Amino acid sequence: MRGRCGITAALCLLGGCAMNEPSPQPHYVLGKPYQSGGVWWYPRDSYNFDETGLAAVYSGDHPDLTTDGELFSQSALAAGQPTLQLPSIARLTNLQNGRSVLVRINDRGTPTPGRMVQVTRRTADLLGMERDAATQVRLSVLPVPTEAAEERVGGMPMPRVAAAPQRDVVATMLAPPPGTRQETGRTVVASSLATAPAPDLTNQPLPETVTQGTPQPGRLWVRLGSFQSYEYAAIQRAKLIGLPVRIQSASESSGERFRVMAGPFDSVAQADTALYQAIREGVADARIVVE
Repeated sequence: MRGRCGITAALCLLGGCAMNEPSPQPHYVLGKPYQSGGVWWYPRDSYNFDETGLAAVYSGDHPDLTTDGELFSQSALAAGQPTLQLPSIARLTNLQNGRSVLVRINDRGTPTPGRMVQVTRRTADLLGMERDAATQVRLSVLPVPTEAAEERVGGMPMPRVAAAPQRDVVATMLAPPPGTRQETGRTVVASSLATAPAPDLTNQPLPETVTQGTPQPGRLWVRLGSFQSYEYAAIQRAKLIGLPVRIQSASESSGERFRVMAGPFDSVAQADTALYQAIREGVADARIVVE
């Protein structure tokens, strides 16, 4: 008996024990509302998602599989997000230096409600992000590649409707960091992201192509809500005593809206403090944005 155990142990050391290895089973995920970090999140399909906020970097402690059943890897161009459909393909831009890459959103959640997205270490390195600090970013879902990725893993509930075209993007290719596939330096005028031909982005790894755009750092705000009536916006403002809250009028496709915003804040710490105060006051969908 002891000899058999020794042989088994030796085989495990040499070839690995398959029984202990995770079995990836990629699949489409949306999911029911859930609570995390003291906040309720409501996942929904969003093929025209285009938001600013703060990004964090994954720590070393993560399960072997992502939420949609893929192998988690710190070397992949991948990210986690609280509400988007999984998997999604998106462009992630570091607003502080203008660099952007494509990421595969295959995981749920972020470390705190104040972070819009959480990225792998490789993604952070390519974007020039500090691993221990929050970074101003923009996350833009690419509809056509996202649908292709979802069709490949299966489980999509229904055919998708094409999103409205987005504006053209003008950018220059940046020389990637060491270890990244080199691209020739050239100026690229990208056609509308919604109507461009779909690249084959359904498998890991995504191409490590870093695009250099114009840096667009901004001020930090806490978005508290958007209302059709100024009266309701004023009621919400009155609840948040002690915060620098203002009401902004904005024209949207549905008509005039009144946005309740707190800020601007000079530091991430100040924005986080304001965000948590708003959450304690019952503004559960408060979010940090960059403007």
